[in-house]
Amino acid sequence: MPKILKEQGGAHEERGEHARMSAFIGAIAVADLVKTTLGPKGMDKILQSVGERNKKKISFTNDGATILKSIPIDNGAAKIIVDISKTQDAEVGDGTTSVAVLCGEFLREAEKLINMQIHPQTIMRGWRKAVVVARTALASASKDHSSQPEQFREDLINIAQTTLSSKILATNKLQFSEIAVSAVLRLKGSSDLNNIHVIKVVGGSLADSYLDTGFILEKSIGVGQPKRMENVSVLVANTAMDTDKIKIHGAKVKVNSISQLAKIEQAEKEKMKAKVKKIMSHGIECFIDRQLIYNFAEQMFSDAGIMAIEHADFEGVERLALALGAEIASTFDHPELVKLGRCKLIEEIIIGENKMIRFSGVAKGEACTVVLRGASKHILDEAERSLHDALCILINTVKNKRVVFGGGSAEMLMAKEVDLLMQQTHGKEQLAIEAFSRALRALPTILAENAGFDAINIVSQLRAAHYSGKSDYGIDMDLGQIASMEKLRITESFKSKIQMLISAHEGAEMILRVDEIIKCAPRQRTR
Repeated sequence: MPKILKEQGGAHEERGEHARMSAFIGAIAVADLVKTTLGPKGMDKILQSVGERNKKKISFTNDGATILKSIPIDNGAAKIIVDISKTQDAEVGDGTTSVAVLCGEFLREAEKLINMQIHPQTIMRGWRKAVVVARTALASASKDHSSQPEQFREDLINIAQTTLSSKILATNKLQFSEIAVSAVLRLKGSSDLNNIHVIKVVGGSLADSYLDTGFILEKSIGVGQPKRMENVSVLVANTAMDTDKIKIHGAKVKVNSISQLAKIEQAEKEKMKAKVKKIMSHGIECFIDRQLIYNFAEQMFSDAGIMAIEHADFEGVERLALALGAEIASTFDHPELVKLGRCKLIEEIIIGENKMIRFSGVAKGEACTVVLRGASKHILDEAERSLHDALCILINTVKNKRVVFGGGSAEMLMAKEVDLLMQQTHGKEQLAIEAFSRALRALPTILAENAGFDAINIVSQLRAAHYSGKSDYGIDMDLGQIASMEKLRITESFKSKIQMLISAHEGAEMILRVDEIIKCAPRQRTR
């Protein structure tokens, strides 16, 4: 085999079986990394940063997307697994571990077929037939209760509980399911998560968390200003409210006496006074600024009876402006062009030991705040990730309406239909279709293994139940036996399942097509 790359330049080439095995090993290794986190009994990982800046940053999580995007990867095929997990997270919000594990199982089965001298294109032809049958089976088994509001709400509660059962919030999953469903239903069909504000307050326990129908800002009201106001017009701004210094780099001002210095300070004061008067000319009762408000300006607002709130974080200001129906202003020369926010009540509240401000009766009525309480920052961070997954999956379900049964039931249902296709197929493609079915059955096997159950026995029973017509049967993760998912009310979003199947299949097929890996030489530096 002639060599066409300069090895001394740092370029490297792998061909044929070596390239394919390298791709398989990398992808399967990444899938196995998150395999133990799958399901209600999955384990957690500690992610510890070793960089100079973030060397003290530690997070506990079992969220597949969070784990995969946090680890440094040098294998091209492994990066494809990470990408499909990110896609699942962006598209649906949940199922990030499942999609990575399923893709890994497809490749594990493909590796066996490659070792049997079956060509990758033959495997892919079989897989493409199998995935069509699996999608059809899943769509046929899905249910839509959107025409019955009470039943649909119950479906949403069940989906939220299924999603949260594998997270840190599992012990309070009913409470958080109610919080998540109430928050999503307030959106009235909108998919804008910015209307659901999440604040984390250290202290108490997770059970102390609650949903507030107003918008809560983690700031306190200025000194000497009213702590409660009704029917308020609000100006939200991002402007400097300190004394306007000369901000030209390298500029110097020399004075010969203290009186001259006093004149400069007085000029600055007059400039600030003029700016505050411009702000007051908008006819507002409350002024919220992203930047600091210095004492002189704060005193002027207090004298005018205007509530001033300073140094609100930018994300908080953006969400608040959205909720109030306001636009963030930076200049104040044309009050008629500035869009003010409206609010029925602003009041100072105390959560734990922290003073905060609640905005009730905001213009955007669907806005709300989830207050998370917990023993430590790490617990709250993981709780926020878990709640975010539940909110995303619920928003997708509200849009797509259809639900399927969980607990490994959907995978076994698809595997059964793929098996029936296999019996009607001739030639080597039959082996590829059979491998596709085995990969689908691997997911309930891993669910049972992660819980410490006898996986082989449970999955064989589950397979027999599906062949006898019990298509809603899955694994009861509390008792370690098969049971009706309909009776246990374990449901998942159809959108999540179908996206998992599509992404895992496409990712596995992309890796299977690889027959050569070329690592390009780095660009040589010239002095």
